[in-house]
Amino acid sequence: MSYTEELRAKLAQEDPEFRELYEAHQAKERRLQELSRKTFLTAEEEQEEKRLKKEKLQLKDKMEALIRAKARPA
Repeated sequence: MSYTEELRAKLAQEDPEFRELYEAHQAKERRLQELSRKTFLTAEEEQEEKRLKKEKLQLKDKMEALIRAKARPA
């Protein structure tokens, strides 16, 4: 396991803010998987898919920022 992966796992356990971001990211990923299993998406589902992808990326960016902040030497 790389240092970043270890830090990510530690933050998921110990940092409430990181855990909240991680759980929201996972929820969006689960919904995107549900949508991807459909043969046909309605216009509303297509919009939802685009929105979820953007929101998921924003959450990932916030998590990565927390990881970078924690990885800096004190």
